[in-house]
Amino acid sequence: MILRTLIGITALMMTSTVALAEMTPAEREAFRAEVRAFLLEEPEVLVEAMDVLQGQQESQAAQRDLAMLRDNADFIYRDPNSWAGGNLEADLTIVEFVDYRCGYCRRAHDEVAELVASDGNIRLVLKEFPILGEQSTLSSQFAIAVRQLHGDDAYKAAHDALIALRGDANPETLARLATDLGHDPVAIADRMAAPEVQAIIDTNHALGGLMEINGTPTFVIDETMVRGYVPLEGMRQIVAGQREG
Repeated sequence: MILRTLIGITALMMTSTVALAEMTPAEREAFRAEVRAFLLEEPEVLVEAMDVLQGQQESQAAQRDLAMLRDNADFIYRDPNSWAGGNLEADLTIVEFVDYRCGYCRRAHDEVAELVASDGNIRLVLKEFPILGEQSTLSSQFAIAVRQLHGDDAYKAAHDALIALRGDANPETLARLATDLGHDPVAIADRMAAPEVQAIIDTNHALGGLMEINGTPTFVIDETMVRGYVPLEGMRQIVAGQREG
């Protein structure tokens, strides 16, 4: 009721810009005084109005996200240059844009794994999205190089190791990691420098720009964008909501 009253007052003010322009200074001052008096008497109307505005903005953002997801579906869900695991025949896909130096990506790692394992009907896609500096880029180059040389299983082992790595991700550390994983560190280093590796990172960055992604982790859960870390139970609720339609 309060909000409708305020909207009514505002509507009167905006009905005709010509009419407002024709108000005398005294009439405009009286109108402003009436609106001010109303807001002082009913200040909760501002909170109500802000809630309505926030709801409208969130709805518009969700519609914009959905349009972006559908426009770029092939690159998001079906890009052969991105690792896919979990249940490859699942009814729902989760896509994660990940940076190995991101603390929240590390926090989410085990929870995403638990979600995929416990659900049993989720396909997981990983997008290399280094945005936190040189060590992030080197880590992604390493993971991509391992996949290109040794396949998906080797990539997943490298991905897990990079997420768990707590020291600097420099050439020396990555060479030791390659050896620990059973790979030739020289071959991995050579492949890291290949243009085909950087092309994947550049493509993911371009996709992130189209999707207005500016932080990690960012998830696409079916047709919902989730920007930032969400605890396991929150992820489960989003998955359930997507399945319910």
